[in-house]
Amino acid sequence: MTQTQQVIEVMRELGGYATFGKLNQSIDFSEWKTKTPEASVRRIVQNSPEIFKIRPGLWALKEYEDVILKRFKLNENQEKTTKDFNHSYYQGLTVEIGNLRNLKTFIPNQDKNKLFLDKPLKEVANVHEMYHFTYPELIRLAKTIDVVWFNERLMPYAFFEIEHTTDIQNSLLKFYELQDFNAEFNIVADDYRFDKFNALINRSMFKPIKERVKFKSYNTLSDIHSNAFRYSYATAL
Repeated sequence: MTQTQQVIEVMRELGGYATFGKLNQSIDFSEWKTKTPEASVRRIVQNSPEIFKIRPGLWALKEYEDVILKRFKLNENQEKTTKDFNHSYYQGLTVEIGNLRNLKTFIPNQDKNKLFLDKPLKEVANVHEMYHFTYPELIRLAKTIDVVWFNERLMPYAFFEIEHTTDIQNSLLKFYELQDFNAEFNIVADDYRFDKFNALINRSMFKPIKERVKFKSYNTLSDIHSNAFRYSYATAL
């Protein structure tokens, strides 16, 4: 069996689609004569006519295309359906990265029943009630942030806002209110929104948090997700 055939067979076993992270975790690389099998997998999915890209880091088999697009409601050409899928998908990637880093992960109550691929986000996150780490008014604010990572002391480690179409300024205002915590602030969005982010973060009102807020593109998040799976798998061997 060639490497391409092996990738395709594993994708079939996974239901016809997979993230890079899941794919690399599931393939047996023992007979691959390369020091960078993950790079080979990336090349295969990008170049094979039998595989198509759904989103950054998410690939599927052409033979399952109609079924998978219907399953994810991406063949209806509806803006809201696509927006909902994108938001939940990148939330799910962010939560899984946190889980793989042995952090505690939280999503807002209103998102818990939304699907990350084949499962509700509440089954991906491992914290179901916001920790009471500060004053009630700031807890209420933190509960609205798309993904929160907590450390072993149950204090905020990182905050993430997924900005597909919504107003980046609102997210920056949330981060401004939470600036007294030693936590990372992240805006996750498409590459084309970086200029908007950059213009906003350079406003004088955001000077106290300017150096703390990081912009992560969807492609960057996908790469971090894939690497997190690879590291987790390697350390388990």
